[in-house]
Parts: sequence; structure tokens; C-alpha cells
Amino acid sequence: MWLLSTLFAPDVLPSIEGDRVYLRVPQTGDFPAWRDLRAQSRAFLTPWEPLWPSDDLSRGAFRRRLRRYARDMLADEAYPLLVFRQGDHQLLGGLTLSNVRRGVCQAASLGYWMGAPYAGQGYMKAAVTALLPVAHEVLHLHRVEAACMPNNRPSIALLEGCGFTREGYSREYLCINGVWEDHLMFARLRHDALRPGTRPRESSAAQ
Repeated sequence: MWLLSTLFAPDVLPSIEGDRVYLRVPQTGDFPAWRDLRAQSRAFLTPWEPLWPSDDLSRGAFRRRLRRYARDMLADEAYPLLVFRQGDHQLLGGLTLSNVRRGVCQAASLGYWMGAPYAGQGYMKAAVTALLPVAHEVLHLHRVEAACMPNNRPSIALLEGCGFTREGYSREYLCINGVWEDHLMFARLRHDALRPGTRPRESSAAQ
């Protein structure tokens, strides 16, 4: 049996505070809020995500998800986080630094989702802005990459607003909602200017 409360201890990656939001690793107790928000937002998220498994919102699937997260974090391969609103601790969405590459690369890919009731209110921009200093200064990533479909104007505006630079165009880059979709490619480097209002916290995360 996986001891998830131990695997997701704060010293793996501590809570990250931002403007109106905070980020932390998922816990078993997050399942009801996560399930309800994902279910409520399904139609909103479907055009931008891979196909959902038939049991995706089940408790068993959530447990499997957490086990995978635990393995990824302990191996320094990915860092999943949930986004909460300060004050009432409402779950808003999630983001992940995945495909971590070390050695001469020191890079990772950023992905994110926002619940439908909270989209367009600046919460994800606050979350990404809070995460970037941690990605660069705590996880020591030189490069954070992100991709979005050319017709996803809110995501393009988010990335450009967080200091990402558009670098290229990749044909049929990801299979989204069952279709291989072209994507715009963005990246933000460690030496790019930090946006104001972020407060990274040091941790013992793997380097």
C-alpha cells in the first residue's frame, strides 16, 4: 500500500503562494473537490485535453493518478500541483511540470487546466506566475516549455503575459480529444525577467 501522505510530504515540494492563489501537491482528500470540478467543467475542457478514460472521475482512478504522481515526483520526472484560492481554499484547477530533463538540458514542459467557473478571472496567470520562480530557482530548470493549439487564444495570452516567447509551430504535436492537433511552441528561460509579486519558497527538491 502506498503511503501517500508520506510521499507527498511538504519537503518534496512545499506550498507555493501567489496573488490570490496557492499551489500544492495533490492529496487523497482532494478527490471530492477534484471530481466535482472536473465533472462540472468537462464540456469546457474537452476541446483542449486528451480523451478521458471511461473511469477517469472514479475514486480508483484518482488513487492510481496519485500513485503515478508519487513515482514521478520521487524520480524528479514531473511535479503536479493543484491550484486553490486563498481565503476559502476553493479548488480552481491544476498545473504540472512534466517531462523533466536534466543533464545538459535542464528543462520541463508546463501544462495546466482551469475549472470552468473560474476561467477568465486571472487565477491561472497568478498560478503560473507563482510557479515560475520555483521552477527556475528551486527546481533549477533553465527552460520551461509550453504548447497550445493555435485557436486557443486565452492560453496564448496567458503564456505571453507570463513572459513566454513563441518559438515555433509543431505539426500534429499532441493527440487532443482524439485528434492529432498542431501546436504553437513557447518557452521561458531562467534568465528572462521575473514578473513581480512572486514568492518562491526554498525546498529540498531533487536537483
